[in-house]
Amino acid sequence: MVELTTVLGIVAAVLLVSVLAVRVSVRLGLPSLLLYLAIGVVLGEAGFGIRFDDAELTKALGIVALVLILAEGGLTTRWQDVRPALGVGTALATLGVGVSIAVTGGALHLLLDLEWRTALLWGAVLSSTDAAAVFSVLRGLGVGKRLAGTLELESGLNDAPVFIAVILFASTDAIHWWTPLLAVYELGVGGLVGGVLGWLGAQALRRAALPATGLYPLATMAVCLAAYVTAQGVHTSGLLATYVAGLVLGNARLPHRGDTLSFVEGMGWLAQIGLFVLLGLYASPERLGGALLPALAAGAVLVLLARPLSVIASAVPFRMPWREQVFLSWAGLRGAVPIVLALIPLATGVPGAERLVDTVFLLVTALTLLQGTTLPAVARRLGLVRSAQAREVDVDAAPLDELGAVLLQVRVPDGSRLHGVHVGELRLPSTATISLVVRSGAGFAPQRDTRLRTGDQLLVVTTETTRVATERRIRAVDRAGRLATWFGESGR
Repeated sequence: MVELTTVLGIVAAVLLVSVLAVRVSVRLGLPSLLLYLAIGVVLGEAGFGIRFDDAELTKALGIVALVLILAEGGLTTRWQDVRPALGVGTALATLGVGVSIAVTGGALHLLLDLEWRTALLWGAVLSSTDAAAVFSVLRGLGVGKRLAGTLELESGLNDAPVFIAVILFASTDAIHWWTPLLAVYELGVGGLVGGVLGWLGAQALRRAALPATGLYPLATMAVCLAAYVTAQGVHTSGLLATYVAGLVLGNARLPHRGDTLSFVEGMGWLAQIGLFVLLGLYASPERLGGALLPALAAGAVLVLLARPLSVIASAVPFRMPWREQVFLSWAGLRGAVPIVLALIPLATGVPGAERLVDTVFLLVTALTLLQGTTLPAVARRLGLVRSAQAREVDVDAAPLDELGAVLLQVRVPDGSRLHGVHVGELRLPSTATISLVVRSGAGFAPQRDTRLRTGDQLLVVTTETTRVATERRIRAVDRAGRLATWFGESGR
């Protein structure tokens, strides 16, 4: 009982410190994963002396955390936000991954004198970007929706092909001409399984009469986990199935949607915290010195060669401006995923895998510090941040299930062109109305001639069918003012 009490005390302390670390990371402009990794290192053998070196258990727990993170990513992704980036985001997650693996593997074969299969294994491990790392930096940056959507789709979709590549190169099985076709099958059927189960889950949840509100979030998460298990059971991509199932569920008319999204967001944070602390705990600082030169070589190849070439190959067919391509090249942050993937060859006994784990750990830390801290400056330098609007207008939704309506909460940020616009000039759809304005802590019901001001908070009631049009209109006026057209929201 004493040991259990001690473990629970450590877990509670780690969670509290990690939650506070989010606030610190936002102020410093760093992804919070670095602080979580640091907490794990401090708790480990170089700090408090907790020794944890079970590669198989770390890999298993890491995959569980990745499944939860992908489920949360899919459930919280708005389809209308990522739809403009569907083509380039999918290309980056497939073609871009292939280019990155080939370029990185070839360069490391020459620079580090690695055997070809081992070099391609290193390239595969290092080719996955991380949603948590990217969006902790992008949050509040104010870049266009297509850029943010591209990075979001890439980070949600590219884990699956990278995972397949790592399994392939970590094994001793021969690679045949049909191997790429097998990978396409696994991805295609995995995505189909996720889509079907997500749709069936949405239908079932809408018709279910569960006795408690808190059961709906649990059931929604269970559908995502079932998608992973089902896809793995038929030897296809469980990671892709999880993300697609979450994407379908998250964009369906679910009962108690607000409660569900709050729950899965908390689960996502818990999975990220647990995963990063666990990986920091597993790391051995004594061995990291020997991995410094390989990490520098691999980092230079990734940043200067592999990532730019993968972006060019994926974005040029979609006529993406060169400024956006430069930003995408610099925004390919690595996070926990490469570290977890590096544990797969270690757990299967691949020679030299321990060196790969140490190299990836150093590389993730260094690139996050370098790219994460400079990404806002790069975006401003490229002219991708709107000077009149420091960040996107913040719109949150809470469903009113019985009425078939939603309640939009709109905050007017600094620099928004909503400032000075009369309520009547918004020209919202006929089924939408502003029911309340909160200004300086006091609320009142607005009239058509009420003038909006910076700092106002609005409650907008609209039907579910016109929700997207209402949000689009509010964002159009936010960007272009009272004379904005209905298509002023370009998504870029």
